Amino acid sequence: MPILRAGAFEIFSNSPEQTRRMGMQLGSRLQAGDLVCLEGELGSGKTTLTQGVAAGWGSAEAVTSPTFVLVNVYARPDGQQLAHLDAYRLNSAEDAQALDLDHLLAKGPMLVEWPGRIEPALPAERLWIKLFWIDEDRRRLEISPQGERYQAIASSLRDSVFGL
Repeated sequence: MPILRAGAFEIFSNSPEQTRRMGMQLGSRLQAGDLVCLEGELGSGKTTLTQGVAAGWGSAEAVTSPTFVLVNVYARPDGQQLAHLDAYRLNSAEDAQALDLDHLLAKGPMLVEWPGRIEPALPAERLWIKLFWIDEDRRRLEISPQGERYQAIASSLRDSVFGL
């Protein structure tokens, strides 16, 4: 069992649908300026989780991986936008800054896949989620809040998921 940071917790998902539902719970708690970092190997469920986040946040648009376009933006009727950035093809934090991350965060929440590649360009306060592949259907998610706002999000999410 891994040692988790203070305020961190883990969730086990037994299916892609459970991963999406957990994402929906998270998405319903996000607002403009919120940053969620998604770390995990290929096939670990980052895009599946993002599909749930977008639905829970209020977007009806189909979510796809932004691997080749770098950033997908999903809208909701109130004009806010959810940015989904894939940093896999970026070489540095400077490459990420060229995407105007501050502007994206001002318009709504942002999810970043492969955040370690651009971590110096990201705000220090964020929700960091590591996804681990267990088998074809099951995943383990480690949720680590960094900052007061994210402690509150994580606490609310944990209480919701575990029925507290």
